[in-house]
Amino acid sequence: MNVLFITSSRLGDAVLSTGLLDHIIQENPDAKITVVCGVLPARIFQGIPAVEDVIVLKKQKWNRHWFGLWKRVRKKRWDMVADLRNSLVSRLIPAQKRYIYTGAIDRSLHKVEQNAAVMKLSEPPAPKLWITAEQEKQAAQFIPDGGPVLGIGPTANWQAKTWPVESFIELIAILTAADGILPGARIAVFAAPGEEKAAYEVLHSVSAERQIDIIAKADPGTVAAALARCALYIGNDSGLMHCAAAAGTPTVGLFGPSWPHLYRPWGGRTAYAETLETFSELIDYEGYTPSTAPCLMNSLTVEAVVERVRGFWMAEE
Repeated sequence: MNVLFITSSRLGDAVLSTGLLDHIIQENPDAKITVVCGVLPARIFQGIPAVEDVIVLKKQKWNRHWFGLWKRVRKKRWDMVADLRNSLVSRLIPAQKRYIYTGAIDRSLHKVEQNAAVMKLSEPPAPKLWITAEQEKQAAQFIPDGGPVLGIGPTANWQAKTWPVESFIELIAILTAADGILPGARIAVFAAPGEEKAAYEVLHSVSAERQIDIIAKADPGTVAAALARCALYIGNDSGLMHCAAAAGTPTVGLFGPSWPHLYRPWGGRTAYAETLETFSELIDYEGYTPSTAPCLMNSLTVEAVVERVRGFWMAEE
């Protein structure tokens, strides 16, 4: 059974789509799947036994990347197409079954629920990561066995939704103090290439023997394996946050100019803290432009995050 699965170019959205992919695999054990995604999330799909090909879609002018994809897949007979990008490609190739993300999907639902609605599933399947033996080996080199590890994601792809560095530093000090929830814990800091400056400020705030540097050091699959070795992960709304939740790590996401009802971490071992203002209120000021907007998360206090994390951690125990 040949399946074409078209998902996001962004890491977070791609991770949130893995639940639907897992559903397809479980319902069709003989499936041979081709995944279409962006460059960044490609490695999270390459460890899936049912996936025989991953096509990396690189954006081109005039949407020529879609034409290139059509030329590549048009001659194959597809038993199923699941398209979360609502592309013309899924309509122009031969297929017995088509599941396409269209305007009929309720945009007020969480993205996991929206994905499930594409196939009209009553229960949204949770995101899942397939971690390879090699990725687990590399992750163990980053985070050797020992005491508990607090994972921190202090960066994001947009400055406006990045909680202040000094707030992360204060939070770590409180949570790992003698009376904290993870006294003396090692600190693993995660960040993508281009986000190193703020990440290293956070990492270097703790003593050298407690530092675990996973800052722009590995592919998303290996990073997910490292996240799975953390006792707790706290970070901004980002692809890393969704990787942590999908890896089964207790995860607390921090939200400001983004929508928790759409992008909160998914799963029973997750929680989030948010600013006093909504996304719309945060960006409602004269001169706002996305590319130059400063941090808009200052109303989310360290005290509020500590309270949320402690309550969440007590429930975990």
